[in-house]
Amino acid sequence: MLLNIAVVEDSEEYMSSLLEYLARFKNERGMDMRVTAYTDGALLLEDYKAGFDIILMDIEMPVTDGMTAAEQIRQTDPEVVIIFITNMAQYAIRGYAVEALDYVMKPVTYFAFSQRLDRAVARMRKRASMYITLNVSHGSAKVDVADIYYIESRGHNLVFHTAEGQVTTVGTMKEMEARLAEAGFARGNNCYLLNLRHVDGIRDGSAVVRGESLVLSRPRKAAFMEQLAAYVGGTLR
Repeated sequence: MLLNIAVVEDSEEYMSSLLEYLARFKNERGMDMRVTAYTDGALLLEDYKAGFDIILMDIEMPVTDGMTAAEQIRQTDPEVVIIFITNMAQYAIRGYAVEALDYVMKPVTYFAFSQRLDRAVARMRKRASMYITLNVSHGSAKVDVADIYYIESRGHNLVFHTAEGQVTTVGTMKEMEARLAEAGFARGNNCYLLNLRHVDGIRDGSAVVRGESLVLSRPRKAAFMEQLAAYVGGTLR
């Protein structure tokens, strides 16, 4: 599991300590980790994309404080784990408004830091298979796999038909099929990858997905029916 972590801290001393703690945590847990450092919330917000798993955020910063930055981030990224770094306990209560996972009091000890990070990693692992991040025209988007009805191939693009609407990204059906191999998806034909949990039935050689009929090609129909039967029978999840 690769963790993409942002550290937002204006103090050189604390930034150095946090980066040192992250390196130690990485070695002790044997994890893959990519860390990006920012010296102010304003720098994090510049061209922010929903690609971070965890943000370690100082609250008191000169240009854009951590609470303001978190409020703006939550407008576009509801899933990133935010952990505040602060020397004022009252900020922890305000953290609930932006759904912060936790906070660490300054001066930060490695024990307290590692406990919070372990908790964050546990949350990430729990939901790792539930979301996928897609590159889109305005940056990136996190999509709940359970909310995907089906994926359609259109030229060099993939169109995700979801409960929230359509999301378009560049990619191939082969790559996406491999990526969702364990998530209960099956190919109906060369153009469609269907989420089996949303297949309401089979009618006239088509799979009915949320009231929409998607044609099953002759070469793929038998395999699709087997996968659907296995899913309904509980051997696929």
